Amino acid sequence: MPDETTVYAGAMPSREGQIALEMHGMAPIPAENRYGGIHRIFTVWFTPNLVPAAFFIGVLALNLGFALGTVALVLGTVLGALLVSTMCTWGPRTGLGQLPLARLQFGKTVVVPGLLMWFSTIAWDAVNAIFGAAAIHLLIHVPFWIGLLIVLAMQGVLGVFGYEVMHLFEQWGSIVLGLMFIAITVKIAQIGNFHSVATVHGGPKVGAFILMTTVAASFVVSWGAYASEYSRYMKPDTSPAAIFALTLAGTVLSSVWIEILGLAAASAATNGTSAGIRALLGGGLLGGLALVAIWIGTVAVNAMNDYSGSLALQAARFKVRRPVVAVVVTVLAFFLTLWLNTGTLATKFENVLLFITYWVPPFAAVQMVDWWRKRGVMDVQDVVSGTPKPGWDALIALLAGFGAATPFMDTSLYVGPAASHWLQGGDIAFGVGFVVGLVVYAGIRWLQTGTLRDTPRGEPVPSAAGRL
Repeated sequence: MPDETTVYAGAMPSREGQIALEMHGMAPIPAENRYGGIHRIFTVWFTPNLVPAAFFIGVLALNLGFALGTVALVLGTVLGALLVSTMCTWGPRTGLGQLPLARLQFGKTVVVPGLLMWFSTIAWDAVNAIFGAAAIHLLIHVPFWIGLLIVLAMQGVLGVFGYEVMHLFEQWGSIVLGLMFIAITVKIAQIGNFHSVATVHGGPKVGAFILMTTVAASFVVSWGAYASEYSRYMKPDTSPAAIFALTLAGTVLSSVWIEILGLAAASAATNGTSAGIRALLGGGLLGGLALVAIWIGTVAVNAMNDYSGSLALQAARFKVRRPVVAVVVTVLAFFLTLWLNTGTLATKFENVLLFITYWVPPFAAVQMVDWWRKRGVMDVQDVVSGTPKPGWDALIALLAGFGAATPFMDTSLYVGPAASHWLQGGDIAFGVGFVVGLVVYAGIRWLQTGTLRDTPRGEPVPSAAGRL
């Protein structure tokens, strides 16, 4: 069996702009290897949300009308982004990615959230790649499967090279995609309907508003299982407040921007495909520009899936080199994408992905309770070298949160009784799952220790700006 320090550690980047293969896996990043400007936090969260999925979340809000639909989109996105922003602040203090950090709470049971995370990254890769491959097919007239190979090859290279190369791509992508979507925004400002009215009223209108808020939150809340990956190389004394603010700004601005474009264009949007987006913009140069934007956006978001998926599988106690896992994710996504593209299953599978996102809020709640109890002082070396604790307390809290949320879910796969009868089709499962997971884990830990706070064994990481 390979030695853990060999599998989980290795060569790592040491400065901005360094094009080098990152062999380092989930092991903590030593304080002396930290680097990077704070501005990168904004771009790494801004770029991957400039994708067709955000556009058609906006389309879904059409029944609320433009004004109320905009409120639901903004509210849901902000609520989801608050969770992501909080967890992103933990990267500099611990030097750990999100699922590796979860080993401290879940111990041996981390295999459950770790595999959930890994499988969902493959699935999201496949769903996103359908848009990117179709865009390449329309743009340069190659077969769909060749377009898919191009997308997956590009994202695979980024995922294999790792942290620094991905940050560089997201940084330049924010400029390129930003300019492209400004041009698209100008066009939609001319053809969009910014005065549409709600087509639902009374109780169903309230339910539709709650559901749309949750749908918007679901688009960003899944990043909570990735969050600290993209700040773990930053210096330990990096301001948590600055990381929080820039993560929030990057996530909210990009998501809400594209969602509102989708809402404004909803009356004219015929379908959610790459071809539909091109047709909406009238084809020609602007339609071609949209296809390029879809291509780049797909690579940007899927590269993050590949990278985070590689750390998640290591966190789930699989002793495999990080670049190898990134390649495996890419290969599996190729075959899954071809399968999804054969029929209407793609739409159904998107619903499955939304359904399994419900595990993220109670998972985050467990980590937040542990962070608060330990005052942010974590025994990070235990992630690799320590003997894992059983972790049943954390798993019980996660399952309790998910179970409690089930009656409040509203998807095309399953509609809970509370959502259908009490909430008029509204969905508050994320909030219920988070609160129940938090209360259950905090309660179990209090019963185990007899105190609300733990006595940290590790040494605190210095922070010049305090903690959130």
